Amino acid sequence: MVRVVVAELGKLTLVEDEALEPGPGQLAVAVGAAGVNYVDGLLVEGRYQIKPPLPFTPGSEIAGTVSAVGPGVTGFAPGDRVLAMCGFGGFAAHAVINADSAVRVPDALDFPRAATFTQSYCTALFALRERVGLRAGESVLSLGAGSGVGLAAVQVAKALGARVLAAASSPEKRAASLAAGASEVVDSADPEAVKKAARAFGDGGVDVVFDPVGGELAPVVLRALREFGRYTVIGFTAGIPAVPLNQVLLRNRSVVGVDWGLWALTGPDRQRALLEDALTMVADGRLDPVAPQVRPLADVAEVIADLQARRVVGKVALVP
Repeated sequence: MVRVVVAELGKLTLVEDEALEPGPGQLAVAVGAAGVNYVDGLLVEGRYQIKPPLPFTPGSEIAGTVSAVGPGVTGFAPGDRVLAMCGFGGFAAHAVINADSAVRVPDALDFPRAATFTQSYCTALFALRERVGLRAGESVLSLGAGSGVGLAAVQVAKALGARVLAAASSPEKRAASLAAGASEVVDSADPEAVKKAARAFGDGGVDVVFDPVGGELAPVVLRALREFGRYTVIGFTAGIPAVPLNQVLLRNRSVVGVDWGLWALTGPDRQRALLEDALTMVADGRLDPVAPQVRPLADVAEVIADLQARRVVGKVALVP
């Protein structure tokens, strides 16, 4: 089989290797698609807090068909369509995963959309429903709204009954935000314009800011929160900002950290319940996951570079 290997930090190589056999409690999966996330680039370069020993195969999010079942596994059979967060090993034609991480793929999802669903949509649902208790009728400013997680936030917020103002950096990303269900869009290149638009959209201020971007936008749009507004800290693709805490005190605002990854890793049962909720929202039509760009596995280095440079609209799925 073909797989991507990082034998030296910063370098991605395609190699031919034998497919692995599943051990006890494991499934072998013929990978139909693997989602690419911003964190994959950090792992490849050794800039993430988790540093796997070399060599390793990146890729944490896959969807495909079960090809073999390991000893002791029940509830799955060859031919089942599954998705999983596998940690590592996803950028390959075949992957071996823990059976308890696998979830059946609904008929409504093809493999590229299934492989790019979990991280973005679970992050958005965890942030908006669990961490800040978004309520129907509230207003949300989604920053980085042309990214995978930003578009997921637009859809999840709308599914929860909120109105969404989407801030994105290009006409293509703003168009994607509108297609995902945003009520209005604004160019994120001008932080002051984003703040002004958010105050107008929320009739004096928005209830929630969803921020996977950070950087210079953060301290400016913090001022666009209304009384008791909540600022969700998702990530820092534009850098870690300095937050003026006096603006948190004013109007009784809150800043809420969102570390879905660690929460999911340390509580697999609660993560499975969250994922099943999200998939139910797909099945009943409240969520319509955005189709990713589909690229061959050989393009992995170019795709990661595009993600890091924020050139990607939505998400990308690699197909072996």
